[in-house]
Formats: sequence, structure tokens, C-alpha cells
Amino acid sequence: MKVLIVEDNGALAEGVRRGLAESGHIVDIEADGISGESAAEAGAYDAVILDVMLPHRDGVTIAKNLRAAGVRTPILILTARDTVEDIVCGLDAGADDYLRKPFTLAELEARLRSITRRDPPLLSNELRVEDLTMDLTTRDVRRGAAAIHLSARESAFLEYFMRNAGLLITRAMLEDALWETTRDTTSNVIEVYVRRLRSKLSPNAEPPLITTIRGAGYKFGPRGGA
Repeated sequence: MKVLIVEDNGALAEGVRRGLAESGHIVDIEADGISGESAAEAGAYDAVILDVMLPHRDGVTIAKNLRAAGVRTPILILTARDTVEDIVCGLDAGADDYLRKPFTLAELEARLRSITRRDPPLLSNELRVEDLTMDLTTRDVRRGAAAIHLSARESAFLEYFMRNAGLLITRAMLEDALWETTRDTTSNVIEVYVRRLRSKLSPNAEPPLITTIRGAGYKFGPRGGA
């Protein structure tokens, strides 16, 4: 999952970023309302974590503006305000959920999973392609009976591939979905991760699941190959 955090408390934002990154998510941070709204409107994010009290533009206004602009990205509002009126105001602005500060990372991740379950394939916490499964809660991956141990970045790659099984996945799509906007991916780093993932997904010489489409990108599914 690629997440945008709009939060002016640097320590809080960085703590959430680290926690989500350890679970395999890709996270960008914006520290003020104007830049946050711009990033949310332009970026391909799976969810936006939005503080209410922000410099230059408040979170409720941002949520309203994004919805008015047709941005349907799920929004989770964070705030220290906890009155019923505040909660209703945030939800009426277009937010999908509301989380009071202080909060635990486990609760935040549960809320994110909840608000991103919009399409039928996401109604379960498990992704499955052929005999490969990924538990989105624990990040456990198995192929048949074999457990597959992945790094956080490899896990993010696999989740993206599994969610887009059977479709052409270009390098640009992987860059947009799996890298922070400030990260340089001009080297062969994507090819390296794909090669590692292809190897790990066949621990007992199972048929490969990642197909390289020369000059175009990759496809994920049962008819894999190099």
C-alpha cells in the first residue's frame, strides 16, 4: 500500500512512517496543508492520513477540496479533537474514518485496512494467486506449504503484483506505487527486486509466477517465466 501522511508534527509523522514501512508499506510525508492537498490530488496513493490542524490549510478543508476535485482516495483523519461535532464535521467533509490522538500503530493499520476495502478483491485480508497466499494483516506469505520470508520492500512488491495479477505492470507503474516520491530509481533497482522475488517465490522449484515482457514490463500469474 502507498500512503500519504499529511502531518506537521515531524516526530509523529516519522514514527508512523517507520512503523508502516516495517509492515511493507510505502510512505510519503507532507508537513503543511497546501503541499499535502497538492500531493494527494496528484499522487497515486492508496490512502491519505490527514491531520486536522495543519499550517496554511486545515485537514477538513483539504478533505472537502479533494472530494470536490473528484479524488476518491480513502482518507483517515487524525486529530486530538474528540467531540461528536468534530467527528461529524470530518466525516461530512469526505473522510472515510476518524482516529483520535494518541493512537497505536496497530489501530492505525487496522483502520487503513478497513477504509481501503472498497473493491471486491479487498474484502478479505488474504490475497491468493494459484497456490501463493499473502496475509495482509501479518504479511505472512506461503506457497503451498512453504513459508516465504520477504523483506518489507519485497513484500510491497509482491502485494502490488498479486493485486494486479494477469495485467501488464510497467516499470513506471512500479515506481509510482512502490517508491517514495523523493527516491531515485534510475538504476536497475527494480530489476534487482523482481529477480530476488522471482527466486524466493519458487523455493522448491515451483513454476515461476513473474513473466518478463521484453520492452514492456511484467505480468504476474501462473504462466510465469523469465
